[in-house]
Amino acid sequence: MTIRPALVGDVTAIGALAQQFAGYLRGLGDQSDFNLTAEACLRDGFGPQPAFAGIVAEHNGVVVGYLLYHFGYDSDAAANILFIADLYVEASTRRRGIGRALVTRAANIASEAGAKELVWSVYNTNQIAAGFYEKLGAQRITDVFFMKLRA
Repeated sequence: MTIRPALVGDVTAIGALAQQFAGYLRGLGDQSDFNLTAEACLRDGFGPQPAFAGIVAEHNGVVVGYLLYHFGYDSDAAANILFIADLYVEASTRRRGIGRALVTRAANIASEAGAKELVWSVYNTNQIAAGFYEKLGAQRITDVFFMKLRA
Protein backbone atom coordinates (compact mmCIF):
# COMPACT_ATOMS: atom_id res chain seq x y z
CA MET A 1 0.00 0.00 0.00
CA THR A 2 1.18 3.49 -0.85
CA ILE A 3 -0.10 6.75 0.65
CA ARG A 4 0.68 9.77 -1.54
CA PRO A 5 -0.60 13.22 -2.48
CA ALA A 6 -3.61 13.18 -4.78
CA LEU A 7 -2.73 14.11 -8.35
CA VAL A 8 -4.88 15.48 -11.14
CA GLY A 9 -4.79 12.01 -12.70
CA ASP A 10 -6.60 10.64 -9.62
CA VAL A 11 -9.80 12.67 -10.03
CA THR A 12 -11.67 9.88 -11.84
CA ALA A 13 -10.84 7.39 -9.08
CA ILE A 14 -11.67 9.89 -6.32
CA GLY A 15 -14.98 10.73 -8.02
CA ALA A 16 -15.89 7.04 -8.28
CA LEU A 17 -14.98 6.41 -4.64
CA ALA A 18 -16.95 9.50 -3.59
CA GLN A 19 -20.03 8.07 -5.29
CA GLN A 20 -19.51 4.78 -3.41
CA PHE A 21 -19.25 6.83 -0.22
CA ALA A 22 -22.51 8.59 -1.08
CA GLY A 23 -24.22 5.23 -1.57
CA TYR A 24 -22.88 4.01 1.76
CA LEU A 25 -24.19 7.11 3.56
CA ARG A 26 -27.58 6.86 1.83
CA GLY A 27 -27.74 3.31 3.15
CA LEU A 28 -27.39 4.79 6.64
CA GLY A 29 -30.36 7.06 6.00
CA ASP A 30 -28.50 10.23 5.03
CA GLN A 31 -30.51 12.23 2.51
CA SER A 32 -27.89 14.89 1.80
CA ASP A 33 -26.93 15.89 -1.70
CA PHE A 34 -23.65 14.27 -2.70
CA ASN A 35 -22.08 16.17 -5.56
CA LEU A 36 -18.40 15.19 -5.51
CA THR A 37 -17.72 13.93 -9.02
CA ALA A 38 -14.49 13.70 -10.98
CA GLU A 39 -15.38 17.01 -12.62
CA ALA A 40 -16.01 18.74 -9.28
CA CYS A 41 -12.80 17.27 -7.88
CA LEU A 42 -10.84 18.60 -10.86
CA ARG A 43 -12.45 22.04 -10.65
CA ASP A 44 -12.28 22.49 -6.88
CA GLY A 45 -9.09 20.64 -6.00
CA PHE A 46 -6.86 21.31 -8.98
CA GLY A 47 -8.05 24.65 -10.35
CA PRO A 48 -6.35 28.03 -10.02
CA GLN A 49 -7.46 28.44 -6.37
CA PRO A 50 -7.81 24.93 -4.93
CA ALA A 51 -10.42 24.66 -2.18
CA PHE A 52 -8.92 21.43 -0.87
CA ALA A 53 -5.95 19.10 -1.13
CA GLY A 54 -5.99 15.36 -0.92
CA ILE A 55 -4.09 12.19 -0.31
CA VAL A 56 -4.83 8.78 -1.75
CA ALA A 57 -4.12 5.19 -0.83
CA GLU A 58 -3.01 2.90 -3.63
CA HIS A 59 -3.02 -0.88 -3.49
CA ASN A 60 -1.47 -2.72 -6.42
CA GLY A 61 -1.53 0.51 -8.43
CA VAL A 62 -5.25 1.13 -7.85
CA VAL A 63 -6.59 4.03 -5.76
CA VAL A 64 -8.65 2.38 -3.01
CA GLY A 65 -9.06 5.28 -0.59
CA TYR A 66 -8.86 9.03 -0.32
CA LEU A 67 -8.83 11.82 2.22
CA LEU A 68 -9.63 15.42 1.28
CA TYR A 69 -8.68 18.27 3.58
CA HIS A 70 -8.29 22.00 3.89
CA PHE A 71 -6.79 24.27 6.50
CA GLY A 72 -8.74 26.60 8.74
CA TYR A 73 -8.59 28.42 12.03
CA ASP A 74 -10.14 27.60 15.40
CA SER A 75 -10.60 30.89 17.24
CA ASP A 76 -11.48 29.11 20.51
CA ALA A 77 -8.10 27.38 20.50
CA ALA A 78 -6.37 30.27 18.71
CA ALA A 79 -4.81 27.69 16.43
CA ASN A 80 -4.60 26.59 12.84
CA ILE A 81 -6.43 23.33 12.14
CA LEU A 82 -6.62 20.79 9.37
CA PHE A 83 -10.24 20.01 8.54
CA ILE A 84 -10.88 16.60 7.00
CA ALA A 85 -13.64 17.06 4.44
CA ASP A 86 -13.88 13.44 3.31
CA LEU A 87 -12.34 10.09 4.18
CA TYR A 88 -13.36 6.94 2.37
CA VAL A 89 -11.82 3.52 1.84
CA GLU A 90 -13.28 1.10 -0.70
CA ALA A 91 -15.28 -1.59 1.12
CA SER A 92 -13.27 -4.61 -0.05
CA THR A 93 -10.01 -3.10 1.25
CA ARG A 94 -11.17 -2.07 4.71
CA ARG A 95 -9.65 -3.42 7.93
CA ARG A 96 -6.16 -3.37 6.41
CA GLY A 97 -4.94 -0.16 8.05
CA ILE A 98 -5.67 2.08 5.06
CA GLY A 99 -7.96 4.50 6.89
CA ARG A 100 -5.52 4.72 9.78
CA ALA A 101 -2.65 5.37 7.33
CA LEU A 102 -4.60 8.15 5.61
CA VAL A 103 -5.45 9.86 8.91
CA THR A 104 -1.86 9.46 10.12
CA ARG A 105 -0.56 11.10 6.94
CA ALA A 106 -3.08 13.92 7.37
CA ALA A 107 -1.85 14.40 10.95
CA ASN A 108 1.73 14.61 9.67
CA ILE A 109 0.70 17.17 7.03
CA ALA A 110 -1.08 19.18 9.73
CA SER A 111 1.92 19.11 12.05
CA GLU A 112 4.32 20.11 9.27
CA ALA A 113 2.05 23.08 8.46
CA GLY A 114 1.87 24.19 12.10
CA ALA A 115 -1.74 23.10 12.63
CA LYS A 116 -2.57 22.00 16.16
CA GLU A 117 -5.58 19.74 15.51
CA LEU A 118 -7.44 17.70 12.96
CA VAL A 119 -11.19 18.26 12.94
CA TRP A 120 -13.91 16.51 10.96
CA SER A 121 -17.57 15.71 11.04
CA VAL A 122 -19.20 12.29 11.17
CA TYR A 123 -22.80 11.67 10.17
CA ASN A 124 -24.64 10.73 13.37
CA THR A 125 -25.85 7.47 11.83
CA ASN A 126 -22.31 6.38 10.90
CA GLN A 127 -21.43 4.64 14.14
CA ILE A 128 -18.87 2.39 12.44
CA ALA A 129 -16.85 5.44 11.42
CA ALA A 130 -17.29 7.06 14.83
CA GLY A 131 -15.96 3.93 16.50
CA PHE A 132 -13.00 3.82 14.13
CA TYR A 133 -12.11 7.44 14.91
CA GLU A 134 -12.42 6.86 18.65
CA LYS A 135 -10.01 3.91 18.34
CA LEU A 136 -7.56 6.37 16.76
CA GLY A 137 -7.89 8.55 19.87
CA ALA A 138 -10.32 11.13 18.48
CA GLN A 139 -12.75 12.73 20.89
CA ARG A 140 -16.38 13.53 20.14
CA ILE A 141 -17.29 17.19 20.37
CA THR A 142 -20.72 17.11 21.96
CA ASP A 143 -21.25 20.73 22.89
CA VAL A 144 -21.51 22.10 19.33
CA PHE A 145 -23.35 21.17 16.16
CA PHE A 146 -22.95 22.18 12.54
CA MET A 147 -25.28 24.54 10.74
CA LYS A 148 -25.31 25.61 7.12
CA LEU A 149 -26.83 28.39 5.08
CA ARG A 150 -26.87 28.45 1.30
CA ALA A 151 -24.87 31.34 -0.16
